[in-house]
Amino acid sequence: MSDSRTPGGALNDVAPYDALLLLSFGGPEGPDDVVPFLENVTRGRGIPRERLAEVGQHYFLFGGVSPINEQNRELLAALRKEFESHGLDLPVHWGNRNWAPYLVDTLRELAAAGHRRILTLTTSAYAGYSGCRQYRENLADALAQLREEGAPELRIDKLRAYFNHPGFVGPMVENTLEALAELPEEVRDTAHLVFTTHSIPTAMAETSGAPDDPARGTPGGAYVAQHLDVARLVAGAVAEATGIIGRPWELVYQSRSGAPHIPWLEPDVCDHLEALHREGAPAAVMVPIGFVSDHMEVKYDLDTEARAKAEELGLPVARAATVGSDARFVAAVRELVLERAAGERGASPARCAFGALGAAHDVCPADCCPNPRGPRPAAAGA
Repeated sequence: MSDSRTPGGALNDVAPYDALLLLSFGGPEGPDDVVPFLENVTRGRGIPRERLAEVGQHYFLFGGVSPINEQNRELLAALRKEFESHGLDLPVHWGNRNWAPYLVDTLRELAAAGHRRILTLTTSAYAGYSGCRQYRENLADALAQLREEGAPELRIDKLRAYFNHPGFVGPMVENTLEALAELPEEVRDTAHLVFTTHSIPTAMAETSGAPDDPARGTPGGAYVAQHLDVARLVAGAVAEATGIIGRPWELVYQSRSGAPHIPWLEPDVCDHLEALHREGAPAAVMVPIGFVSDHMEVKYDLDTEARAKAEELGLPVARAATVGSDARFVAAVRELVLERAAGERGASPARCAFGALGAAHDVCPADCCPNPRGPRPAAAGA
């Protein structure tokens, strides 16, 4: 492949890669899918089907359809258009962990089409077992199944964590400003910012990241450190844009799903809204920095449950949109692809990152974000 340039002067050589895989969580697309989907998510945990039906009520409120698949279709289309318009000869395919199109089926199709060197974008921006290593374990499982079937050998790499890339942070800043504008004018300048992300067990949070990563040594490990870095970036940019210095903000958590006796990251977003109300806060903007798209955990846990709590309290709230298929995020993925491709060819490309933590590693060390149930094979890294 030639080392040609676009009119803007950016390299568009994607060698050695011949495909990009968009790898996501998946979600049901109708009422009949809900329980089977949840069985996939919880496989091996021995949860009764009746309990899964209870948990599925969140999905049934939305007709049994999770928004995540449609949002991934939009991102897939945007990436294809972005690559084509910039002369990147890199087909983009999509596979899921827990629902169709299943990861192993997508990889089987890629192998049959002659692709051998695949770069992967996961719809999770941060370090952590569930958001990074588990996807790599899914890739290893899929590759093992294909080897058993006699499929050609594939090599798969994963794009670095992009939580602090300008193309991820920038849209979050703009979305936060737009959410502030939705509040009554008399409370906009004094509204608190409530940055939200998925709660995880504290033990898992503390081991997130690479052992030699300075962020690993902070309280909460790399998972918490990375979210705090993004929260500071967004809060600082909002202060600059509005001229309101010292606006209160906090990182809080949502979507806890574990056993009550196991410690998880706190405070919960609804508990935090109650605390804000007790303290006399005039309003709040919920900013879901931990999520790439407005999927079910945003639509239910924030737009439904947290909003209901705020209405009960009489606390004005607004919710910032996620980055979704924002053009700046799509362009960031293109930049990350070219960055990784250049690095694989032996170059030293610029690695864009905002904040104090710098650009994340390309290849995850063997003991990065360990599986809490013990070591398992993981692709796209050691």
